[in-house]
Amino acid sequence: MDNNNDYILITGAAGFIGMSLAIKFLIENNNVIGLDNENTYYDVNLKKSRLKNINLHKNSDLFTYIKGDLNSKSTWKKISKYKVKAVFHLAAQAGVRYSITNPWAYIESNILGFQNVLDYIKQNNIKDFFYASSSSVYGKSDNVPFKETHQCNQPESYYAATKISNELMAFSYQKVFGLKSIGLRFFTVYGPWGRPDMAPYLFVDSAINNKVINVFNYGKQKRDFTYIDDIVKSIFLLYINKNKLKDSSVLNIGNGSPTDLEKFIEIIEKNVGKKIKKKYQSAQKGDVKITFADTSKLESIINYKPETSIEKGLSNFVLWYKKYNKL
Repeated sequence: MDNNNDYILITGAAGFIGMSLAIKFLIENNNVIGLDNENTYYDVNLKKSRLKNINLHKNSDLFTYIKGDLNSKSTWKKISKYKVKAVFHLAAQAGVRYSITNPWAYIESNILGFQNVLDYIKQNNIKDFFYASSSSVYGKSDNVPFKETHQCNQPESYYAATKISNELMAFSYQKVFGLKSIGLRFFTVYGPWGRPDMAPYLFVDSAINNKVINVFNYGKQKRDFTYIDDIVKSIFLLYINKNKLKDSSVLNIGNGSPTDLEKFIEIIEKNVGKKIKKKYQSAQKGDVKITFADTSKLESIINYKPETSIEKGLSNFVLWYKKYNKL
């Protein structure tokens, strides 16, 4: 892509997906504005390391970082100095279990923050708007694989409820104001630089440090683990093929191949060379038994399907974990 004076705005740029997407757009010679509030939901040092990783890129001169909150007028004042052509809204309060005890964090970030993004896009007449949704919107549905046409009105967690709300807010803004949007329903994203509250990090950390880890629902869960590179490639190809999408769309981005939790643990143990000390527990509130993406809609638009095997993805993750933690 030719570099010009237009910018790609990525909210949550110090986040897992945000960092990787920012680097992808820099590789393609785009000016990128990264926004993040660097909140303390998990280790801020990891977020700062991700930002450092962006700035190590050869095209880092195209990257502008703004530390700020979505609900702060000063943040939007800083962004208003730039001509933004596309917005990738990845900032959100993450975590299913945390949402049970801290609902207001989700109202502030996922609802009010999303509203401020919608207002910014409407006021600036931005045509290309992509935002992070989640596979959690499908709830405990046994109707697998999950298709975008399935009804999503029984969330198992408050986090999921806020993501459903985002989709409805975007849909209503399209109906009322003609604002085009593309909601990205991510399925259990993992890989290098991943979040420390997610299963891959927790299990690898437990194995290496000989810690006991709780295995919920007695290990009888399946997750559609989707590797970070596949996520980023899919998002970028959607941006390239955005004219194939009309109005307000939602799309699954998943591997389309659920993995048993027990198999997932075995692969980690093989890569680490240690057994994980496990304590089997009943299911937690907010948990679902299975996530399974139907990616046929995605494939029809971008002619690509997430393809990294869980074996390859976890191997890469363990190598990164050891390097990052200087082991």
